[in-house]
This record gives sequence, structure tokens and C-alpha cells, in this order.
Amino acid sequence: MKFIRTEIEDVVIVEPTVHGDARGYFVETFREDKLQEFLGYKINFCQDNESKSSRGVLRGLHYQLAPAAQTKLVRVIQGRVLDVAVDIRKGSPTFGKHVAVELTSENKRQLLVPRGFAHGFVVLEDDTVFAYKVDNYYSPENDRGIAFDDATLGIEWQVPHAELNLSEKDKKQPLLSETDDIFDYGVNYYND
Repeated sequence: MKFIRTEIEDVVIVEPTVHGDARGYFVETFREDKLQEFLGYKINFCQDNESKSSRGVLRGLHYQLAPAAQTKLVRVIQGRVLDVAVDIRKGSPTFGKHVAVELTSENKRQLLVPRGFAHGFVVLEDDTVFAYKVDNYYSPENDRGIAFDDATLGIEWQVPHAELNLSEKDKKQPLLSETDDIFDYGVNYYND
């Protein structure tokens, strides 16, 4: 298993080792000990989620406020997505910047999206199955989002705007500059 820091060092690409032969393949998709060794701290994942979507579905950009903030470890089981993490930690040197990574059933890459980041993805292929672990349960009262099309974020979603399929909630999210419901840089949101 290989861990790769992105241009925003807290966001990490995880590349599992795939063992394949004529019968198919085997892959370890999660190793708590290896992840903890790389990060230097433990993440206690407590819930797994899965969605299936058609091409053009865009989910995001979502996050939960403390004390229900979430770290996500996301991957694609079938199909392809462009996965995006946006730094929403006030005072961060990378505030408002994002990391975008293509996750596919072929490359088996995963993305670790830490607390303090908004997360979203757009589906690039029909019948895509997306799965992720979280380290805090869903909390409706702490659920927040920012606009996927906020021009200041500069995200190139790879699907024309007219072909996007969004929930009513995601069509109405505020711009990053319009919300104070975000995180502060330097605060340890892992002290539960």
C-alpha cells in the first residue's frame, strides 16, 4: 500500500497493491496500521457508505461541522469519478484550494479527505458505485455544503454544466465567501 501526499499535504492518495492473475485479483483496500503509521495519528472509522449513480451526477460539496466533523476515505468499486476535496480551514495557506483526483475501478486509487475539507464528486461513467468510510456518524444538524460551481474555487468538473444532475439541496448551496460555518486552521478537530 502506497500513500501519496497531494499539493495540499493533508489530502492523501492511497494506492493499494493489486495482486492479479488469471483468476482475477486480490487487494487490501484498508489497513489501519499502515494508515496510522503514515499519518502519525489514528482515525477511528465507524461507518461505511455506498452510492450508485449515472454519468453526470454531482454530489457535493459537503461537510459536517464539529463535533460531527468527518474524515472520509473514498473509493470507486465500479466505474469512474472525479473526486474533489476543498480546504475550508480559515487561515490555512491553502484555504479555498482543492485537490481533484480521478478514482476508477481500474486504478483502485482512494482519497483520504480529512476533517476541515468539503468533499464532492462527479460521476464520469454510468453505473458507478462509490464507497467510503467515515469516522463520525451522519449528523443532520451539522450537515453543511458549499456551491460546487463557486468560481473562486476553480474546479473543472469535466462534465458540461448542462449535463450535471444535482439534488435540490446541492443546487442551493452558498458560496464559500457567503458562509461562516467552516473550520479554523490549526485547530485539532480529532480531539473527540
